[in-house]
Amino acid sequence: MRYLLNILYLSLLTLAFPYLVYRRLKTGRYREGFREKFLGQIPRRDSHAECVWFHAVSVGEVLQIEPVVNSWKERHPDWEVAISITTQTGMQVARKTYPDCRLFYCPLDFSWAVRNVIQRLKPSCLGLVELELWPNLILETHRANIPVTLINGRLSANSFKGYRRFRSLIRPLLQRFSLIVAQNSEYADRFLALGANASRLETAGSIKFDRLMTDRNHLRVQELRNAFAISPDAPVMMAGSTGEPEESLILSAWKTLRSEFPDLQLIIAPRHQERFDEVSQLIQESGSQVLRRSLVNSGEQSGRDADSSTVRLLDTLGELSACWGLAEIAFVGGSFNQRGGQNMMEPAGYGAAIVLGPNTWNFIEVVEELERRKACMVIPTGDELADCISVLLHQPENAELIGNAARKYVLSQQGATRKTMEWIEQTLEIPFKRIQKSAA
Repeated sequence: MRYLLNILYLSLLTLAFPYLVYRRLKTGRYREGFREKFLGQIPRRDSHAECVWFHAVSVGEVLQIEPVVNSWKERHPDWEVAISITTQTGMQVARKTYPDCRLFYCPLDFSWAVRNVIQRLKPSCLGLVELELWPNLILETHRANIPVTLINGRLSANSFKGYRRFRSLIRPLLQRFSLIVAQNSEYADRFLALGANASRLETAGSIKFDRLMTDRNHLRVQELRNAFAISPDAPVMMAGSTGEPEESLILSAWKTLRSEFPDLQLIIAPRHQERFDEVSQLIQESGSQVLRRSLVNSGEQSGRDADSSTVRLLDTLGELSACWGLAEIAFVGGSFNQRGGQNMMEPAGYGAAIVLGPNTWNFIEVVEELERRKACMVIPTGDELADCISVLLHQPENAELIGNAARKYVLSQQGATRKTMEWIEQTLEIPFKRIQKSAA
């Protein structure tokens, strides 16, 4: 099977090569980690300590596993932690988030690359996040007698429909997992239907909730408030994880609202790093000044030059979670285009009044729960953004009720990390070192 997969991957890579070259020249992507990705030539680990290997694809997964990584360090201080990342932006965030972990680019799913990583890293176990079913990665790790676990397992209806067509191929992969920890019973049932072993399947909730910040007075939040020179009394609306055409929609809504709410501040945080300059130019072409977080950091701009008519642009990596703490009203992007929505749980943790477009299929369960609790507002078109936000600004008590309901939902869902760690330790028979040391 490995040889057929290698031939298939090489064929696909050959077909995609012109596009990859184009994207590299245009955006600067795919420049790092060539030898690690294609050959598995990561730095050798010479230590004899046990090592846990977590795989996180991009920025979302890198940040998502933070409570698991921190919990592992706390519970097993004598273990080394290694994290593999697929994307360049994910690696940039990982370097800031996990400076004391071993970081490397994950090998592409060629058998030789995966084997090289295993030989050089010598991991004791591998933890994959959400749904990473790369055949050679799973099969080669299993052949090396390294337990493989799936953390925060998620299987949407669309993914399930696609995988079900290839159940005969998916089932052997799922059977090789020592443990699958699903986010909820619905996802667990889908894993079972695809062939997962029922005795190795557990549910623990979503670890995403455990890393959510909820304190608006947190140092990182206040640092951003000072950098953007936003008064504590000023109303703030923020559009985060946005993509085209959402920046234009929120700018248009903001300009409409400012005639009645002149102190209303706007923060925009585009989803993708390569669009920072584009969005900055869009803001200026709309007739507004722009204050860029990156230029404040470098000293090229100062918050003292900004006023309520200045749009704040969050064009740095790793600060989105904290920036949501500035917003009373939070529009979450990806919901007016075809991305299927972005993470709305971060602003929910701060108790912001959340506004969403109709396209949120990536988070359908969360949105349904928020709607059931009257903890968000979903509008059908971008043309209704100004009217929706105007209602919230005119009725601050109602906006506060919406935000409080969202925050209560987040708090009620926390605790998945502890359950996940306990299942991993029990399944892999890993002793809880911290308890043993404290007991001594």
